[in-house]
Order: sequence, then structure tokens, then C-alpha cells
Amino acid sequence: MLGEKAAKGLSYSVVAHLRWDLRQIFRMAVSEGYITKNPAELLFIPREAERPEHTAMSLEEVQKCFEALEQRERLIVKFAVLAGLRPGEIFGLKWGHIATTHVYIRQRVYRGEIDSPKTSKSVRKAALAAGLLDEIELWRSISLDPSDDAWVFPSENGKTPLGRDNVWRRRIGPKLKAVGLGWVDFHAMRRTHSTLMNEIHDDPKLVADQLGHTLDVNQNVYTQASVARRKVAVDALENALPVM
Repeated sequence: MLGEKAAKGLSYSVVAHLRWDLRQIFRMAVSEGYITKNPAELLFIPREAERPEHTAMSLEEVQKCFEALEQRERLIVKFAVLAGLRPGEIFGLKWGHIATTHVYIRQRVYRGEIDSPKTSKSVRKAALAAGLLDEIELWRSISLDPSDDAWVFPSENGKTPLGRDNVWRRRIGPKLKAVGLGWVDFHAMRRTHSTLMNEIHDDPKLVADQLGHTLDVNQNVYTQASVARRKVAVDALENALPVM
């Protein structure tokens, strides 16, 4: 099945998501007693699945990305690149979630609905770099509703969060394509965060905690990178970029 999908030209990430979905569906069937074994555990991603030529931006490409965007869209992208947030976490932010050193991830927007974060590890305090915090405050100062329960990125009516696909299609994607970064999407931005952070720092656990990922159960149970330490890390990432 996955081989057929790959042969039709679906990308590696799409095929990987199909594999993950099938595993989860059959795992639920096993847990409910409908079947005894999960046949999807044996699935693998075919070699034919196309991997993207680009997976992460360089520091110079990150700077080009920031310079191509206007204030709101640049801030959205910086949440992804400098803080490592998922798009659903970015658009699910309310002003009350943002503190003086970090943002508290406790919800996300998933398929247009407010939902809980993707995994238990996704519920976290993600450190924010000093320059990013300044831009957040500047955006808050011109926001129509800066109260704690208001959306950081509201839709036109202010009652719902901004639509991810809409803002990408109209305001972000075309601007990035115009500067030669048409291959960049939110997945590439998080990969960029992970790649550059790991190049700057030698502590993969620190990066995993910032992203809301796991390494292995033992390390996750007994090791926890503090928000203060990750704050130093994201400041270093921001300072590594060329001065605008």
C-alpha cells in the first residue's frame, strides 16, 4: 500500500504520516480487543518515497526568510524558527500564555479546532530569545485586544485564531518563493531550529525539551533541561544571525 502511494509521487513526509496513522488506528483496534496483532507495525517507508532536497535552512537563508516578511508573518515564522513551535501551537497562542522568558504551550489549533497539544511532552514551557520577546511586545502594543484571553494572532473578527493555511497561501508562501525559499514550510522551519540548535549546543536533550520531543524514556524521566538554560540557548541562536 505505501509502495503504491510512493510510486504515485507522494513525498516521504506524507507517506511517513500515512504509516503513523495506520499504526495508530490498528493500535487502537488491538487495545479495544477487535484484533490481537497490529499488522501495521511491519510497514516501512519505501525507498521510492521522494525526500525533499532541502531539509533545513542555513543561517543566511533564515535571515533572508525574516527579511522577506512583514511584521505579523515574520513573528509567526520566528516562533517556528527561533523557538521551535509547531504551527498549531503558534496559532493557538493567547497573550496569557506568554511570560517574561518563555511561552507556555498548553493548546493547539488542529484542523480548525482548539485541541490539546500533540503529545504529553508537547505541553511545555518553550524558552523565548530576548530579541523575539521584544518583537512580541511590539506586536502586543499594536494589537486590538492585548488581554490575556485574546489570541496573539487573531482572525479578522478577533474571536477565532488566524487560519494557518490562509496566511501561508496569501502572505508567507509567495514572499518566500520570491526570494528563492519556496521549498520552506513549517516543517522545514522546525527542522531548521533543531539543526541549528544542535550545531550551536552539544546537549540534544536541551533541544528535545524545547521542541517537545523525546529521546528515550530513561533520559526523559531523569533529565530535564531548565527553561533558564534553554533561554540561554535560544538567545545564542538569535545572536548567531547576521545583524539586520
